[in-house]
Formats: sequence, structure tokens, C-alpha cells
Amino acid sequence: MKGSARVDMGGGVLLERAVACCMSDGVTLYSDHYYPPSGGESPTLLMRQPYGRDIASTVVYAHPAWFARHGYNVVIQDVRGRGDSEGEFYPFRHEGRDGAETVAWLSDRPESNGRIGMYGFSYQGLTQLLAAAEQPEGLECIAPAMTACDLYSGWFYQGGALRLASTLGWGLQMLKEDARRLGLREASDMLERAWANLPAQFLETPYAGHAVFRFDDLPTYLRDWIENDEPGDYWAALDVSKSLAKIKIPALHVSGWYDTYLRGSVDGFDALRKQAAHQYLLAGPWIHIPWGDRIGPHWLGAEANLDTDMLLLRWFNHWLKGTDEFDAEPRIRHFALNEGKWHNAEDWPSVRRVLYLHSNGRANSSKGGGLLTDAAPEIAEPPDTFVHDPEVPVAAPGVGPVNQAALELGNNVLVYTSAALESPVHVFGAVEVELHCATSAAHADLVVKLVCVKPNGDAMFVAIGVARSSRVFAAFAADTPHRWRFALEPTSCVFAAGDRLRIEIASSAYPLFDRNPGTGIAARLADSWTWQRSTQTIFHDAVRPSAIRLPVAAPEGGL
Repeated sequence: MKGSARVDMGGGVLLERAVACCMSDGVTLYSDHYYPPSGGESPTLLMRQPYGRDIASTVVYAHPAWFARHGYNVVIQDVRGRGDSEGEFYPFRHEGRDGAETVAWLSDRPESNGRIGMYGFSYQGLTQLLAAAEQPEGLECIAPAMTACDLYSGWFYQGGALRLASTLGWGLQMLKEDARRLGLREASDMLERAWANLPAQFLETPYAGHAVFRFDDLPTYLRDWIENDEPGDYWAALDVSKSLAKIKIPALHVSGWYDTYLRGSVDGFDALRKQAAHQYLLAGPWIHIPWGDRIGPHWLGAEANLDTDMLLLRWFNHWLKGTDEFDAEPRIRHFALNEGKWHNAEDWPSVRRVLYLHSNGRANSSKGGGLLTDAAPEIAEPPDTFVHDPEVPVAAPGVGPVNQAALELGNNVLVYTSAALESPVHVFGAVEVELHCATSAAHADLVVKLVCVKPNGDAMFVAIGVARSSRVFAAFAADTPHRWRFALEPTSCVFAAGDRLRIEIASSAYPLFDRNPGTGIAARLADSWTWQRSTQTIFHDAVRPSAIRLPVAAPEGGL
């Protein structure tokens, strides 16, 4: 409904639906406006999103009326080509200019005092960063949550491997709306069936041949994401990776240790704080949706139910109302997994503890003899070998602190475990991996997981990292040892006294990441006709010591 009268939302808040804003190219965008009880000129909170402005990200945030009751104009806008807004939707492409022009429009409205903040998570997080890079007058602070500054490495790819499940799943979700807007009934029906059986979509090979690509009238962005499998101009034109220096305003970055875009959020915070003042990070134990004390059957602790709405309100009060109530906040506030408590930090720890891999040549599965110790190898320990079969990939770890014990029984996974801890060890930051590995194929992946093993044998997933040989090495040869160095996604986890640290090494985590076919053909084009099994050998001897480096927060524990 466009141009409707103001609706009483209770508590003095009024809602005006479908307010029109014309962009410089003639496209009209529509937004819902919530006005505070006080009337008069007030600061404004803006969210720009592609999912329907009536939803307003209320899956994780309080309803806009709640923020309005605290003295803000709240504006929820449909981005170009979504909801009621005109134009064509191509994710990220228009959000910088459209966001900046919307800020300028809001600044001149009679209810505005000219001070504007933006909030939102996921796609709505990047709309903030893109608008901020345009430096519109009046935009004074942002609160980007669970998003990325660099789309290639923080959203769609990790270590050169496509984040298959999230990329294909989100792409199909967005294309459903496009099919309906364009009146493409056949495409819409196919997409609805695919959405109803999403796991089956990840199994389709080659995934670049998915049925959705038969419809030429649909937008091309999903195809573009999987075809642009290397960083470059395509990605830089969509994100803020090349324009970070233009973002000067304060930002509250929110991330989740089990969120799909964890690395994107943390890397964005780290990148921006190097050149912009007043950057803060809140790192909780959460997945993408919801934010609370549970992930499926896993209870995270009572403190995981942080009131993020009140935190957000304090953030905007500080910067838009001058209350100074955020002054006492630490630069980093992080939740420690396996302990269930929040910690404060001003930076990542500088101490890194090195643990070395050892075995008698059979570290396959948790039944093998793989060890992690403080001591570097001093003798010619025999290497460990496992076989990677793309047709039977190692499964992804699951969502949240999922028990890996059953998965660790397979011989296609190498397992290295420390002795029981004598005192707690708090791992905080990104674990660094250095592995000396030879592969029988000229194209290979290494996937490493950090796991917390409880005294009863349960193995809690903590963090994961992946590296694809074509991205790690300028020149890579089969049957030749190479030193693989890469980082896992960051975490904060307290390994308690009696727990054991563990890493798993495999060559897949499917469908979290796409499968490396091992043949040189692009992963998106591969199927069972072009897959190749490979044998991976991990060396850990005096000449080639394989190890992990743990960022340890004080106080440091002992192994």
C-alpha cells in the first residue's frame, strides 16, 4: 500500500508506510517510517534490506517500533528491485549510491535532526558499509552485523573453496523473489521445489549446471558468483575492499563464532580499525539466525542470551544523542565457548603457543596414534597418509558445537590429540596451521578443524579452515612436499582442565565447501566423470615439522 496514512503503533509511535524516495537515475525506492512519540526533530536509524521491509530483520532485532519508542525515527527501506521498490536487483551493485542518496534525503526531512545511523545484519550489514564508503553527510555511525567488507574471502569463498551450501542456498532464495517479480511461473515453481529440498541442491553435479541456469530471463548473479572463483575486479566492484580508507565513521561490528560470515565480520573489524577510529567488535557464540543461548540441541550457557537490542540502543544513544554511555565498552567483547562467559579485550593476544604433530605413521581416525605436543619432532617420524575421494567426501562439521566423535572414526581423517590439560587454555583468535604435505594429485584441498575433546570422549567442533592448492601456491606439483600455511576461522574457546585439544585433517568438508575434483577442471564444472581420488601425505619430522599455533589469552594454561 503506497502513500497510506499514519498508523498508530501504540505508545505514541506512528507508522507511515511506503514513503517514496526518488534516486538520481529516476528509480523510486519505498520505505516504512516509524516516528517517535516526542515528535519534533529526532535522530534517524536506517535499515536497507532485500527481504521485505515489514520483516525489518525482526528475526534478530527488536521491532522498529521499539527503537522508535526510545526516541528515534526508524526507516526500513526496500532496496532497488525488491519489495515495492523499482529497478532491477543485483546484489550489492547499487547499494553504495542508493544508500548515500537515501541518507541525504532523510537528512532533509522535517522530522530529522540531521544525525543518522544505520543498522542491520547480513546483507543489511554490507548496505551500511557501502553507504559509509560514499561518505554521505549526516551518516554518523553504523552497526554492521554478520557481514563482510571483502565479499570474495569473507562471504563467498574461503581459502579458494566456494562456500557451496550458503552460496547456492542464498542465491536460490533471492532468485525466487526475482522469478515472482518477473512473472516467470515455470522458474518460480522450480525454485520453490528446490527450496523445499535444499540439501538435494548441493548434491547436483556439476553445480554450474543446476536447473536454475536454464532460465535465461532470470538475473545472472548466482552464476556470476560461482564463475568468478578468484579475487579480482568483479568482487571489488561490489564490496568495499578497495574503498576501506573512505570509511571514517564509528562502527559496531557484530559476529558469531558459528556464523557463515564470521571471517568476513572479524576481518572487516580488523581492516577498518587500522585506519578509522572507534571500531568495536562484539563476538558471540551464535549462528547466523538466531542469536541466543542455544544452537539446535546445544546449550551455550545463560550468558549467551545477551541483550543485543539494548547494546545497539546504547551505541546509537552514544553517537547520535551524545550520552557517552558507550565510553566504558571494551574494543572487543567476546564470548568464550565451552566456558559460557563474556570477556573483554583491547586486541588479539600476541602469545602463540606451538603444538607439533606426531605419530607412528597411523594417525588415521581417533583410534590412531596422532599426538599434539609442545616438543618438536627430533627423529624421522613416519608420515601419515589418507585418501581423498570426491565421490565420498568428508562431511561438514555441522552447525554449532556439534560432536565430531562419529565422524572421527573414518580413516579418511587424520586426528592429532593433546594430553589432558592440567589447567585451562583459552584460545582466542585464529589458529594458524603449518603442514608439510604432498598430494598425488596436482590439485588438492586441505581442511583442518580445531576440536575440544571432553573427558567422556565427546569432540566439540570449535573452528575450521580450508586451503585450495591453486590459491595457496603459485606453482604446485603432485607428489612433492609443500608447506601449507593458512589460518582457521577465529574463535574464543576455553579448553578446561581435563579437556584435550585436537585437530582433524581431511580434504573436504562437504557441502560447507565445494569438492576439489583433483583434476584441474573447475570445481563448478566437475562431476563423477571428472573426479579423481588422491592420496595425501602429512610429514612431521625434524626436517619438516608440521604444527599449529594457538593464540592464547592470559592466563596461559599448561599442556
